[in-house]
Amino acid sequence: MTPPRDLHRHARPPRSRVARSSSYEPKCAPPRPERDRSRVASDTAASRAGANGVVPGRWRTAGGALLRIAVVWVVSSLTLLALAGLLPDFQLQSDDGDSATRTAVTAAWGAGAFGLLSALVWPLVVRALLLVPALVLGLLAFFLNGSLLLLALWLIPDGRGEAAPDNAVVVAAVMSAVASATSTALAVRDDNAYRRRLYRLAGRRRSTSPPLGPDSPPGTVFLQLDGVGHRVLRDAVADGTMPTVAAWLGSTHRLTPWRTDWSSQTGASQLAILHGTNHDVPAFRWYEKDTGRLMVSNRPASAAELQRRAIERTGDGGLLTLDGASRGNLFSGGADQLALVLSVSARRGRRNRSRAGYVAYFRDPANAVRTAISFIAEVCREIGQSIRSRIGGETPRVGRGGLYPFIRAFATVVERDVVVAAVIGDMLAGRTAVYADLVAYDEVAHHSGPHSRDAARVLANLDRSLALLAKVAEHTPRPYRIVLLSDHGQSPGETFESAYGLTLRDLVRAGCGLPVPRRAQHTPSGAEARDTLRSAVHLPVEGRDERPARTSGPIVLASGNLGLISFPDVSYRMSREEIDRRHPGLLDTLADHPGIGFLLVRSEEHGSVVLGPARLAVPVDDLTDEGPLAPFGPGAADAVRRTDSFPHVADIMVNSAYDPRTGTVHAFEEQIGSHGGLGGEQSEAFLLSPRTMSPPVADGSRLVGAEEVHQVLRRWLREVQGPQVPVQESPSPPRPEEAFPVTGRVVPDKHG
Repeated sequence: MTPPRDLHRHARPPRSRVARSSSYEPKCAPPRPERDRSRVASDTAASRAGANGVVPGRWRTAGGALLRIAVVWVVSSLTLLALAGLLPDFQLQSDDGDSATRTAVTAAWGAGAFGLLSALVWPLVVRALLLVPALVLGLLAFFLNGSLLLLALWLIPDGRGEAAPDNAVVVAAVMSAVASATSTALAVRDDNAYRRRLYRLAGRRRSTSPPLGPDSPPGTVFLQLDGVGHRVLRDAVADGTMPTVAAWLGSTHRLTPWRTDWSSQTGASQLAILHGTNHDVPAFRWYEKDTGRLMVSNRPASAAELQRRAIERTGDGGLLTLDGASRGNLFSGGADQLALVLSVSARRGRRNRSRAGYVAYFRDPANAVRTAISFIAEVCREIGQSIRSRIGGETPRVGRGGLYPFIRAFATVVERDVVVAAVIGDMLAGRTAVYADLVAYDEVAHHSGPHSRDAARVLANLDRSLALLAKVAEHTPRPYRIVLLSDHGQSPGETFESAYGLTLRDLVRAGCGLPVPRRAQHTPSGAEARDTLRSAVHLPVEGRDERPARTSGPIVLASGNLGLISFPDVSYRMSREEIDRRHPGLLDTLADHPGIGFLLVRSEEHGSVVLGPARLAVPVDDLTDEGPLAPFGPGAADAVRRTDSFPHVADIMVNSAYDPRTGTVHAFEEQIGSHGGLGGEQSEAFLLSPRTMSPPVADGSRLVGAEEVHQVLRRWLREVQGPQVPVQESPSPPRPEEAFPVTGRVVPDKHG
């Protein structure tokens, strides 16, 4: 169920507005119906003002609003009567019984009181509970709404309204849903009323709006479908899973693939897309010898530090510095308007608080109830799908118990609903540039597989969200261009542990001659939604090893099918020769393993080298897309060379094997759909842009690297807005170490 649900019945693949939003031709822009009506009303008012001094248009607006209120009141009263007849412990009559008229009046009293309390008290209650974890706030919606209904029944004269607490929760939920649906249905035929309804659902208004209209330069909405690869999108369009995208692709948009960096994961890709560089981001998580810190891309402290480094390197605030909004992202992009942005999630202040987006959404009781119900339904759906997968003996398969059903529901329902509502508010406010990340597919594909039925269902829901945003674009104060893109894809495959019976950490310890635990320790998943959920429910994201000891033992980290091995007692990047002297069998053990594709190490004699089976060694300077990198396709050599230049590259970089016939890799984490290294669909992302924008690349050229994608998006913004002056990060926000205090020098891994 895509937020706001009651609007979805009117969401359809766009016809005129999206096409128009992607072409900035003021002279050809057709007049908007609501503006025509307002001009007619103004002309009529001018002709009659001398006679009576009254503007009929205002009376008609006021009369229409009163009529809608009356209809909603009547429908709510009838709903209350129906529920009183169906539920045993809910009554609207005295014990001696009342006439039908008296019962109807009592229902009207109760419905009216509940409506007023919902409109006046609910937003205040939600704001007062700002410090309550966001997910808990959504679940509390049931009980808060039920309490308001009990209060409304208590206000009925003569005490004729009475309900058991459990029934009050049910009645309040139904009443909120019915009132919301009725209000929307009545507003659809009135553009002005419908726009006001959208504003309320989005929970966001602009305090000072610039003068905008259909002839204004178009705004741009960048929607990142996290983890959706180029092939997955094409397949979803071809089989009808995403009809909205299919309609765009068949008329107004073009599809362009782009190749990610070696580190094919959100931290590296989104940092470069929003801030212009991902220099020195070798993986999703890595160990920094000079600081003793364990960097994890989706940790608030790490994200803030990465953003600070990017701004320092480029001297530019980011893609969204000009009237921009960042929603649901790891990084801010320099935007002034932030919601659910990880790099600023610990900041204080009303406008910068990351959780403000939750409050803006949940202050509508209908939103809160709808999302809470959807959350519970998604948890049950995941449990059912997991049981079906286990009974059916599907392979490959990973564990989906514990907290995972709640993590999935958070990503596919709560975060999606809140982000989409925030984007709606930004569009209605006329913001110049909006960048939002929808992580639902990525989270489900990690555990169900990128081509699974579960993942396809998520894509269908995301498509409905896109249809809703296209519908909203018909009511915005300026035209909008909608651009879809992804940060990476996902490659399927059995996990390394499942295929070979041991983890990468176990293999490294065996190669070093160290004892291997009898019971393998699962490498934690790096899915982006996990720490976002932990932040939302106020759980700490720190792992067990807050301060990795500087011993001779290796630190082994995993980022999808990319592994990183560091020796913390050596302050510099160790050489191949040093590793061989200390652990003679380690490099051969790794390079000759059938589940490993190649290694990257520094050599004292040849510089950095790529190692393959049978002691194959190719200097990085001589590296081509043949030899040990042949299975990984064009561009692999350049990607490896670039990562090798990073200051914080690990002592040993390990990329899993890749089978071009099946397209499978072996993740070093508990994922059957993974990304983070080289091999297969994970490196093939997409960019879907309006045809009226300049082509991303010239014909015959290839878009390579997230930094090039940043340049393309920045060029598109300049085409309609003029040059954008780089904006240095404002000195007012606190320094990362002040905003995110970390004891000691280590930022611990979220899973240990």
